[in-house]
Amino acid sequence: MPAKPDQDKSKLEDAPHYLGHRERLRERFYNAGADALSDYELLEMALFPALPRRDTKPLAKALIKSFGSFAEVVHAPVARLREVDGIGEAAINQLKLIAAAASRVTKGEVNSRNALSSWNEVIDYCRSSMAFADKEQFRLLFLDKRNQLIADEVQQTGTVDHTPVYPREVIKRALELSATALILVHNHPTTHPMITLDHVQYR
Repeated sequence: MPAKPDQDKSKLEDAPHYLGHRERLRERFYNAGADALSDYELLEMALFPALPRRDTKPLAKALIKSFGSFAEVVHAPVARLREVDGIGEAAINQLKLIAAAASRVTKGEVNSRNALSSWNEVIDYCRSSMAFADKEQFRLLFLDKRNQLIADEVQQTGTVDHTPVYPREVIKRALELSATALILVHNHPTTHPMITLDHVQYR
């Protein structure tokens, strides 16, 4: 038996207020693209799957206020994310999935180019992988004679302001991979998202 008009009206009145907001946000995203959304609005949408029965706008705004930007939110350490009121494990898992996807896409783009042909490309690649890490990393990019990326490896992970370097292990690994060039990279968590390219070494 079809529902009566007053029953339909009652259902609409009982619907959570944020459902209409979600639909409008989705329409703007699909029609105008991601650039039409602010960082917190994009974060709202990213949290929809993890929080299907909650208004994600207040949480998105709180996260942006705490960390500064969309990128800094998804790359924030789990321990710090848990300090934000209202966030749970499902939301944290969703954010970390986005961070992992962004890193995988960037690495895929590098692999499709088969070369790191400029410093800007190297910096962009490293930022996606380590700029928001909460501890210093000593990372090695091994290249062949045409600057094609053979391997990307984290050799050491240190503290917030120090990481050890073992030249013997660096050279040993370069010989194992038959690398022609090395790019040695480390981050600065205390001033993140700062990346330092120490030097390029050819053999």
